[in-house]
This record gives sequence, structure tokens and C-alpha cells, in this order.
Amino acid sequence: MTTPTNKNISLFDIRGPKDQIEGGVRLTPNFDDKGLLPCAVSDYVTGDMLMLAFMNAEALARTIETGEAYYWSRSRQKLWHKGATSGHIQKVVDVRIDCDQDAVWLLVKQTGAACHNGYRSCFYRSIPVGGTVQIGQPEMKFTETEKIFDLASVHNKS
Repeated sequence: MTTPTNKNISLFDIRGPKDQIEGGVRLTPNFDDKGLLPCAVSDYVTGDMLMLAFMNAEALARTIETGEAYYWSRSRQKLWHKGATSGHIQKVVDVRIDCDQDAVWLLVKQTGAACHNGYRSCFYRSIPVGGTVQIGQPEMKFTETEKIFDLASVHNKS
């Protein structure tokens, strides 16, 4: 697969002046020096935050073209079609980009779990606010208590 480099940015229009980037209709993503954009993903119906991932130009283009979420896996260093292994596909309902086009927000219909640990969302723990911060404190609280799938049963398929 293609590594995320600035050469892949040619899939999109050349960035113009600030007023065009922030007020125009041309998609000119501002990928970082590694060729990536952060991508927040939330459930279209509930608004719940499901995950945060990164996209290179190819992932963004495939997501737009297919209506299913693609990302760049920084740990595996390859393009990743969400749900290709687990079956937990993300059907994209809306793709949004921020004002200076350096971050993407996907609103999706999530099949199964978004989190590779089996929870519906990657944000399954809450950090209490208002207490002392020190090693081991504060202790996080689980906001989800049930997993949608068993990690070993999905990721050990070969």
C-alpha cells in the first residue's frame, strides 16, 4: 500500500489563499508533514464519539468514493478499511472538514463495535474532573461495561 507522504496529496486540489481555503468550496486538505489528517468519528444517530483515527490522502479519497470509512494505520503503516477484519463497517453518512481543512469529522452508521477492544466506542472511560492529579490518580471510570465482541475471537482469525 501507499505510505502517507505529501506526494499523495495530489489527489486533491492545490491549496489556495486563506479566503479560498476557509470560505470556498474546493476541498484542499492540509495534511501534516507525515501526510496525515486527524479524523474524529461519531455516531450519526446518537452523536456519541466513537473513535479518533488518521487519514492520508488515499484513505480520505476512498472514504469519499465508497461511503465506507478508510484510515491510515500508524501502527501497521498501511491503509485500513474499518471493519474489513471484524465486519464492523462504518457507513459514512456525512464527511465534514474544519475551517482550515486540517481535520476531518465523519458521521457514521456503526455496525458493531468501533473499538478494537470490543467496546462500542474507543472512548469507554471517563476521567473525573476536580480532584488532585498525581501518579495513579485520578482513577478512570468505565462508561461502557459490556463489550460487543471478544477481542481474541475477532483479531485471531487467520
